[in-house]
Amino acid sequence: MTATGRLELVAFDATDIEGLASFYADLTGWETVRNVGGWITLRADDGQEVAFQQVAEHNPPRWPGQERPQQFHLDLLVDGHEEAAQRAVALGATRLADGATWITLADPAGHPFDLCQRDGVGPQMQLFAVTIDAPDASALARFYGSLLGMELAYDGPEGALISEGGKSLMFQQVSDYTPPRWPDPAHPQQAHLDIIVDDADHLKAVGARAEELGATRLAGGTSWITLADPAGHPFDLSVP
Repeated sequence: MTATGRLELVAFDATDIEGLASFYADLTGWETVRNVGGWITLRADDGQEVAFQQVAEHNPPRWPGQERPQQFHLDLLVDGHEEAAQRAVALGATRLADGATWITLADPAGHPFDLCQRDGVGPQMQLFAVTIDAPDASALARFYGSLLGMELAYDGPEGALISEGGKSLMFQQVSDYTPPRWPDPAHPQQAHLDIIVDDADHLKAVGARAEELGATRLAGGTSWITLADPAGHPFDLSVP
């Protein structure tokens, strides 16, 4: 059987994670479920989680350029995206761009996110997808689809989408893509995915599978491995 991991969450880098977590909790209605050791996790009603990792030398993105790119962003669903955008600005966000059914803002740490109109969502925002920049969105979708056992739901000129078990990852095509250079703070990762495995043997097998698929091993211990995907984004494999 092919070794696969399970997508746990995305973690965004920030200097003030208390402030950033409070921003997203107030905006989305999600609950804080972990706050320990420079790490805060929020959880939505559907069980999806987003975390914030303290990084003392965090350099925020400068959207939309590639001098210091966003690398990751959240696509959030809300009924009444204009009202939600105004509320986000009052909480400390910066409005960046408007579309027909979406508004792009930057959170207080500089990470862009999209508020997307979806009728009937309810009082709490929903996480539609974690979106990852890529020079070849189709190829990166296939990499993570194989690593996580997630199905390809869409593949088009602007990007690709994989989904499984109520979680989705999108991959956005970026023509002038600039990769992170972890751990260099001048070329920050901005965020990373946490992928969980069952035990030490499963960790070894999934790590080997990731390298077969094109990942590069960066660091590791007895219960975790940090790798870079084929586009250069670091991600962590770990035993809970």
